[in-house]
Amino acid sequence: MLVLGIDTSCDDTSASVVENGIKTLSNIISSQIEIHKKYGGIVPELASRRHIEMIWPVVDEALTNAGIKLEDLSGIAVCHGPGLIGSLLVGCSFAKAICYCRGIPLVAVNHLEGHIFSSFLEDPGPSFPFLALIVSGGHTCLYMIAGFGKYRELGRTRDDAAGEAYDKVSKLLGLGYPGGPVIDKLAQKGNPKAIDFPRAYLPESLDFSFSGIKTAVLNFLKSKKESRVKGQQSTKQSLVSSHSSLVEPCDQCPVTGDKSYFSLSDIAASFQAAIVDVLVRKTEWAIKKEHIKRVVLSGGVAANSELRKMMKEMAEERGVEIFIPAISLCTDNAAMIAAAGYQHLVSGNIAGLDLNPRAYMPL
Repeated sequence: MLVLGIDTSCDDTSASVVENGIKTLSNIISSQIEIHKKYGGIVPELASRRHIEMIWPVVDEALTNAGIKLEDLSGIAVCHGPGLIGSLLVGCSFAKAICYCRGIPLVAVNHLEGHIFSSFLEDPGPSFPFLALIVSGGHTCLYMIAGFGKYRELGRTRDDAAGEAYDKVSKLLGLGYPGGPVIDKLAQKGNPKAIDFPRAYLPESLDFSFSGIKTAVLNFLKSKKESRVKGQQSTKQSLVSSHSSLVEPCDQCPVTGDKSYFSLSDIAASFQAAIVDVLVRKTEWAIKKEHIKRVVLSGGVAANSELRKMMKEMAEERGVEIFIPAISLCTDNAAMIAAAGYQHLVSGNIAGLDLNPRAYMPL
């Protein structure tokens, strides 16, 4: 069975052809990073307009690379939420139009469900039941997966998602957007124990909280700047007002020119260590609580090198199987939508042409 997956949930336009839910024949992604980076984050209106421009070229390339035509498809799977409503509308409208014109079955896929089934595109894939940690820019949550369609939420973020915290801290440090890859790269040169940033473990709960770590980084930067400037400037009014200019990639104080000010790589490494510690510890708690021996890590932040490393080490210590998709399958992509869509298709979960996207949608 050949399923065409379509994902326009955020800022990437993606289409993929997957065979029998496990074999990726093509996976095309059109990134919008260059469009949004100058704004320091995603601009929804610009994202949806770009999706309109790219949806057909991306789908056409996915079909061509897979060596098939529309009439060869068993179904079309489209992400209908959660995500940016304007972006989701483009993918859903396109998928419904093709299904209507060609008489192809349509299936609707939850974006989080797609992340879970991205692990089935690797060999070997997990078997049920397993624990799923989904970590991305918009989501950080733990699920118990007993089988297809049998999902139980164990915990979720109460405020910022882990990927959101990365982007916000990157902006504070003047490192640009997206924050995840640049902080990960910078952290590899730093000391993760240089700064003791707080960890919000929320005892007796599997929920997450990452808004505090962002504030802790901001307070650290402000305190360092004020301590350096005190005695050299007569008033606080002379301080640099923009927090984004507190640190530069050259690790030089923008106020005093002192290159021994503090290490940007140490800040990145210490921040990342705090995020990863919480993610790994919470997963470990869930393993003990649910008596589970299989764990799937997915989502955009699953591409982070330190998280991948620490999760593997924890799994080895606990005697647990860990399944982490290739980096190309961690970030938003349509192959994961097609993989989950295949499960819907064989289960007979066909969507109607009145399908509407939803910005917020529980799994």
